[in-house]
Amino acid sequence: MFGMKAEIALREKGLPFDLVMVPFDMRRFYEPKHPDVARVNPKGQVPVLIDGAVEIFDSTQIFEYLEDLQPQPALWPAGLAAKTQARQLELRSDEVFFPHVIRLMGLQGSLDDPAAIAARAAVGAFYDAMDDHIGDRAFLAGAYSYADIAFYVAQLYADRMGAPMGKHLRLRAWRDRVGDSAAVAVVMTRFVAFLASHKRPVPDFLARFAAG
Repeated sequence: MFGMKAEIALREKGLPFDLVMVPFDMRRFYEPKHPDVARVNPKGQVPVLIDGAVEIFDSTQIFEYLEDLQPQPALWPAGLAAKTQARQLELRSDEVFFPHVIRLMGLQGSLDDPAAIAARAAVGAFYDAMDDHIGDRAFLAGAYSYADIAFYVAQLYADRMGAPMGKHLRLRAWRDRVGDSAAVAVVMTRFVAFLASHKRPVPDFLARFAAG
């Protein structure tokens, strides 16, 4: 999820990069660890970005680095208040919303467990709040931003773990607008192909990225 965030941002910025994928599964996690990941990130997780002498981890820190490195096109909105709101939304996506999704990842064999029911309820409450928040905005913080990238990818994983967006019409329209981005389309097209090749379900809203 967090690697997708970083890749979409790099593509939005039009920056050249080499993408190195690492192994992951729900039993062994990131094993064996890529040596650069193990060296750069004390937590041993992706994404890691290496740019010459600069070596950083954490998708949000990568966002900040890319914004300084390549200010245009801007992916934080202009103005202190709007930028702060976008940063808070991005943080909420990662630190408030996504932990419930992580909880569901470990309960895929028992989605009727009270813990899974509670996690889905928390995800639903977050969707309610975001649907109210977006109102008539095109994007979460007004202009398209890192906040949209973060929540788009997070809700994708929520959908796959049994907590889809449902009938939140304004939020569904927002999701379609984010999916119109060429950068998002490249990453989602590859992801859909991966799911299909492993005979895994493809969320309905990603059908637009399936091979014809």
